[in-house]
Amino acid sequence: MTQSARDRQGLLRYALVGNASFSTITGLFVIVAHDWIAHLLGVPGNASLVGLGIGLLIFAATLLFNARRPELRLAEAWAVVLMDLAWVAGSYVTLLIAPFTAEGKWVIAVVADLVLVFAVLQWIGIHRIQSHDRAERLSHGPSA
Repeated sequence: MTQSARDRQGLLRYALVGNASFSTITGLFVIVAHDWIAHLLGVPGNASLVGLGIGLLIFAATLLFNARRPELRLAEAWAVVLMDLAWVAGSYVTLLIAPFTAEGKWVIAVVADLVLVFAVLQWIGIHRIQSHDRAERLSHGPSA
């Protein structure tokens, strides 16, 4: 891959790595402090959040795997954007219907907002790559 190709993928790579880092930290925190988090949210004591933490760690690993490739796979990056947007939408729907504590609602809202920032940064990164690739194709004309 040329240096310019690597440069135009920089924002998307950084966004994916940032998302993976945030997901890893959050996943580990949820696994280690699941009882405390359940209490903070106001969910019943028998509810386990460990599965959520494990899911976040798996998600983070897939993000890192894609970010470390020599050539990013945009289809996978788009899937991450869609998953992040689904997380945000699900978080806000959950806030409306679940009887969380006020503190728990704040935590969920802040996490959803951070996930939205990653989705937007990833979308911008994908858009930059696709715009550059489209301009490059147009400047070279049709292939023979």
